[in-house]
Amino acid sequence: MSLFRNTIALLALSMLSTAAASPALAAATESDFKTAFAAADAANKQASQLRNQWTVTATALNDARKAADAGDFDKAVAASKEAEALAKASIFQATSEKEAWKAMEIK
Repeated sequence: MSLFRNTIALLALSMLSTAAASPALAAATESDFKTAFAAADAANKQASQLRNQWTVTATALNDARKAADAGDFDKAVAASKEAEALAKASIFQATSEKEAWKAMEIK
């Protein structure tokens, strides 16, 4: 795996572990879900504009919606935060690769 791909993987893992390590002080509410989902959706739309949406982000957003529909707002918020982290990692990848290809050696 290239250094660049390792960097992307570490960034995504770091973002996901940070979101998972943050303990909730109280049960999440529908309002908490809506806030977290809106942030994830906005990041996903930005990734779309860069033409670099990841399918796992869409899966996490769908999981968040399903959990919210079932009334499990703790799970819905967690899935929304995961989706946001994935979308931000895809944005990082897209912006990093925009110019990085020029440095590649043609063999």
